[in-house]
Amino acid sequence: MSHLRVLIFTETFRPEIGGGESQAAVLGRGLIGRGHEVLLLTRRSRRELAREEIIDGIRVLRVAPTGAGRHRKWALILTTLPALWRLRHAYDVVLVAGFRILAVPALIAGRRLGKAVVLKADSNGEMSGEFFRAGLAGARLAPESAPVRSALRLRNRLLRRAAAFVAISEEIRREMLAQGISAERICRIPNGVDTNAFRPATAAERTLLRARLNLPAGPVIVYTGRLVSYKGLPMLLETWRQLAGERSEGTLVLVGEGSGDMHDCESALREFVRQHGLEPRVRFTGAAANVDDWLRAADLFVFPTENEAFGLSLVEAMACGLPAVTTAVGGIKDYVTHGRNAWVIAPGDGAALAAAVRALLDAPDHAAQLGRTARDTVLERFGEAALAAAYERLLQQVRAEVVG
Repeated sequence: MSHLRVLIFTETFRPEIGGGESQAAVLGRGLIGRGHEVLLLTRRSRRELAREEIIDGIRVLRVAPTGAGRHRKWALILTTLPALWRLRHAYDVVLVAGFRILAVPALIAGRRLGKAVVLKADSNGEMSGEFFRAGLAGARLAPESAPVRSALRLRNRLLRRAAAFVAISEEIRREMLAQGISAERICRIPNGVDTNAFRPATAAERTLLRARLNLPAGPVIVYTGRLVSYKGLPMLLETWRQLAGERSEGTLVLVGEGSGDMHDCESALREFVRQHGLEPRVRFTGAAANVDDWLRAADLFVFPTENEAFGLSLVEAMACGLPAVTTAVGGIKDYVTHGRNAWVIAPGDGAALAAAVRALLDAPDHAAQLGRTARDTVLERFGEAALAAAYERLLQQVRAEVVG
């Protein structure tokens, strides 16, 4: 295998918390570990962040627009083109992680500079336009509206010039096929996880972690990821209000923040907790770099999401051997089986969520078995080494095609 110089192109990166950010870090580390160079181009989402720094061996470059605000990301179409040109001698191939906005500048630069560009969808609906439905609604538009349909058609004509596409789930692969991408140009690579960092805790480790994280006695139920409404979090808090009234002990921990996302519900969640006097039973951590510590300190993971491309937060919890309550939506359907490696409920079913949490807290042996099988699932399918090797093969192939 020849040496690769890879530019990972993503909307946001650490310290923002989310599956895309975590995956970019895992992939970058994995490629570096296999002897390749990696730089990451992203938006400077907070003013206090450095414009350039090294994170886990990855050279991270941040460009304008700076600061919070979900609309700012659209300016990346303009601000990243000069950066891609300026950095042209530092990379041979571009991997766009989440191509809904970034594909356009990447493909324009790639065509001009002779660089191979690979597009990876991090969300459902990125190519069909369904991803934009909620945002368009504010302007009384929809993906079916004539101007939007025309814009998508023009954009997708450019997207089809990519060297290859990565589908992290079968659902996304089918979407790409429906949008006219030939099967041989779609590489099915699921997301991966660092199974050394995300690993089960021993009883002694869990005790130490709980003391370090200042967690009270009793069961700890945890959610990790963005605090956004489509993750089922309003329902989760309503369900927890009921369960907290039934049980004298137990803490729900929400690891993450809203991050200014269009569906950001962090303020509403905090207000709900305040109004119902749940402060002693609900912990908000905010942005957390030590997600693995929170998972390894917990007894149960809850992930009642209503829309999910892959569910990396769930896979990280499974890697930690946590029993999980989740929904079988999007890419989660590819790897979760009810009663085998998770407890599966229907999206939006608060009664089923409450019943599942009760059942797993009251049957620790069954919960432990779900956790063990969950860990086995991750080791078999989502290890970091396998992920890096799959991308290495793909990126070597597309670079060779461009050079050739």
